[in-house]
Amino acid sequence: METKKSPVILTKKKLANTRIFTVEGLDILYGNDTQVQFERLVSSVHGAVLIVPVLDDALVLIREYAAGVERYELGFPKGKIDPGEDWRQAAVRESQEEIGFFPEQVSLLDSLSLAAGYMTHQTHVVLAEGLRPQQAEGDEPEPLEVVHWPLTDWKALLEHPEFSEGRAYAALMLVLRHLNRI
Repeated sequence: METKKSPVILTKKKLANTRIFTVEGLDILYGNDTQVQFERLVSSVHGAVLIVPVLDDALVLIREYAAGVERYELGFPKGKIDPGEDWRQAAVRESQEEIGFFPEQVSLLDSLSLAAGYMTHQTHVVLAEGLRPQQAEGDEPEPLEVVHWPLTDWKALLEHPEFSEGRAYAALMLVLRHLNRI
């Protein structure tokens, strides 16, 4: 495969700021002298964690309202990495806040982009094992429903209408591969 020369970003301009994202405008010059304008979402430099907790051969999921799709969604605990935290600390904190368990062991399985064409965000997929009950106060607007799903029934989870987030699919596949289940 031929290695192409990377395009040159000529200018970056902040177009808008929200509580979560900055919208940035880019003027980009490609190697064939084509110049284009792009917009991208710039998220926190710290990124986020998505935790796949496993307890007694079951996945520990949460059901929470997902405003983007305007319904309740079944998925894994997740949250942003706060300033001063690394992925390990964020995974432990979010596990306690969202599912009420302290993981004795956390393993980074991979880091994923959400939409590499227009977003800078990174999500670190973490396997959490050795769970023991330990609750911490979180920032959720309502209590989260915690759902234990048998690991052996993972195919039914993929078919569940409330389990639709791409990051959750990817995380499940990474964990199944890590645990030699597929």
